[in-house]
Amino acid sequence: MHAVIEAAGRQYRVEVGETVKMEKIASDPGTPVVFDKVLLLADDAGTRIGKPYVADAKVTGTIVRTARDRKVRVFTYKNKTTHKKLIGHRQTSTYVKITEIG
Repeated sequence: MHAVIEAAGRQYRVEVGETVKMEKIASDPGTPVVFDKVLLLADDAGTRIGKPYVADAKVTGTIVRTARDRKVRVFTYKNKTTHKKLIGHRQTSTYVKITEIG
């Protein structure tokens, strides 16, 4: 059984027992979280596709941890001038363990 959910403007394909890395969720580790924007739900009985969301479907999970990713370095350069700029960015991500799809 798997589902496609929408969280923080992105879509994620999830299965029970899987740990998913997604955009930051402002909660403490161990907190349960419910995703009610389910776009697709596939199980043994068949596949249900939402218009835009599947009615009466939800995915529950538990927040495992919140961490910052590796630094991404962005370098801009313009030819024939002395313009050079190096900036870095570290995105904060939340890891959610999916416990139930239904």
